[in-house]
Amino acid sequence: MGQVVAVASDHAGFALKEEIRRLLEREGYDQLDLGTFDDRSVDYPDFGRTLAEAVGNGQALWGIAVCGTGIGISIAANRVPGVRAALCHDVTTAKLSREHNDANVLALGARVIGPSTAFDCVIAFLNTEFAGGRHAPRVAKLG
Repeated sequence: MGQVVAVASDHAGFALKEEIRRLLEREGYDQLDLGTFDDRSVDYPDFGRTLAEAVGNGQALWGIAVCGTGIGISIAANRVPGVRAALCHDVTTAKLSREHNDANVLALGARVIGPSTAFDCVIAFLNTEFAGGRHAPRVAKLG
């Protein structure tokens, strides 16, 4: 595929991030693993920013960020210009985040959803195109 997906998590999201990495490998995506690399306590803003910068500067086409709830890491990612991080809890929100909002970072909460739902969200996110049209001017206002 040649499409790079950056992944990052804090300690609470580490195990789910690792499972998502295996899913991405099976699906043929290139990955940029930005940590954390174990379950020792770290600060989610550091990893959210690092992931968002990789998406913002073009190192990765998309990002997947995981923390305990997905809230903190999505807030951190959204502080980087050009990044539209969407916290999703199901396939519908994952699809609509791409289709309507042109999200380029998917945020997930490891303590909120299980691996199966997370995998469904990842696949939906990566396989949904931005609809453009009436949504494009709205997304432009987010810039």
